[in-house]
Amino acid sequence: MKSLSILLLSVICSSAWAADTPATAPTPAAPWTLLDQFEKAYTLDHSARVVLVARSMSTARLVNGALEEKPAGYLEARHVVYVADIEKMPSLAKMVAVPAMRSANYRIMLDQTGRVAGRYDGDRETVQWLELEGGSVVREKRFSDAGELQSALEALSR
Repeated sequence: MKSLSILLLSVICSSAWAADTPATAPTPAAPWTLLDQFEKAYTLDHSARVVLVARSMSTARLVNGALEEKPAGYLEARHVVYVADIEKMPSLAKMVAVPAMRSANYRIMLDQTGRVAGRYDGDRETVQWLELEGGSVVREKRFSDAGELQSALEALSR
């Protein structure tokens, strides 16, 4: 009987503690590491404010359109990380596209297997904008227009 009372008390207490935990609290994202177009590793950390994810050539062009006139270091100054999901790109196309990406004046994290982009529920028609706080995704936006994406990036500097 004593064991049953202790078990019941522990169940009640654990339920009460669980009820105090807010259900809407964001879950911290597990850090990930990718290589950029220069084969330099980058690990997501708590300093990142935004992760941009492009899952197709058309969305990668959209990001490039928003950034082509920007100086080197533009994304880093705003704590933005750009991930290009190139998993579905044919091997022959990768052999041409990845060296071409080296001409960009911004860093592109290359997700060759889709293991990072796959963590974030997105589509291939829009650029996914993931706002982070303390490493957790707190807001998401999607962009299909380079001008709107550029405006959102500009707003980060304010």
